[in-house]
Amino acid sequence: MDRVAVIGLGNIATRHRRNLKQLFPNVKIYAMSSSGRIPHDSVENADCLVDSIDSLIGNHVQLVIVASPAPFHMKHAERFIQAGIPTLIEKPVTSSLDDAKQLMSVIEKYQTPVAIGYCLRYLPSSIEVKKVIESGKLGHIYHASVEIGQYLPDWRPSKDYRESVSARSELGGGALLELSHELDYTQWLLGNLNLEHAILRRTEELDLDVEDTADLLFRTDDHAVVYVHLDFLQRKAFRRCRFVGNKGVIEWDLISNEIHFITPEVKEVLYSQPDWDKNQMYTAMILDFIAHIKKQPNQCVSISEAIKSVELIEKIKENSPIMSIFSSSEG
Repeated sequence: MDRVAVIGLGNIATRHRRNLKQLFPNVKIYAMSSSGRIPHDSVENADCLVDSIDSLIGNHVQLVIVASPAPFHMKHAERFIQAGIPTLIEKPVTSSLDDAKQLMSVIEKYQTPVAIGYCLRYLPSSIEVKKVIESGKLGHIYHASVEIGQYLPDWRPSKDYRESVSARSELGGGALLELSHELDYTQWLLGNLNLEHAILRRTEELDLDVEDTADLLFRTDDHAVVYVHLDFLQRKAFRRCRFVGNKGVIEWDLISNEIHFITPEVKEVLYSQPDWDKNQMYTAMILDFIAHIKKQPNQCVSISEAIKSVELIEKIKENSPIMSIFSSSEG
């Protein structure tokens, strides 16, 4: 890689630029803000700031990472795909199903390599959980529970959380889109999720115009019942899953990167690497995308896989209006 572009100037874009420099010390990195404005401050690990997609195409970049807010993904990715420039799009692929379908049409027409940045698939314990489920060690899976909670103001303590992408509906915020990793990897592990019921809530705690909590009930094609909980409210970060089968139970802690297998006789540690550097998920994702570009074996997340999460989110929002929850002291 000699010339790479990163669209967006937020936290995830900053991480990608840093990782690209670590992976390819001699790479020239072009940076562009989501709006095309040139920032007054310096941009870390950016060799050149540009104000348009035309400039990037004109400079013959070899790879683009689209890390702008989700509502802009279609607009930013389309031109690069049409120009034949391999494009890695941060999750979620888009914030609307119409945009996702239009993007898929463009990809199918131009056959440009594209992948979607669901980095949790590169967490070693994720890969191990998938192997265990596919091995049949659990037997028939009856039900699963998937939960993530983390206090939104703690995500980026130096910034006002109300101004973040996560908090603003026009930028694709809300628990469903921001925490869509859980929808992606659950379908990756268990297959299609069919919506049965959903409750979306907006509490007074954060004063957002998007849902800060989502409680979702699904059924898989194999008739397992799956409960998914997403929230911006838990003061201590929590990210765990439990899969219950007729031969045993898997308990998976994504934060500690650890898996237990439980039967009436034993609780067995299947995997435990709590000190594993989670930044390696992002570097592995970039290297895997390069393997995809070279037509080598890879596990990149395709547009068709990513669309499943957008479809679910759109269906949830259509069927479940957000409820505003206030404390009893306010009546």
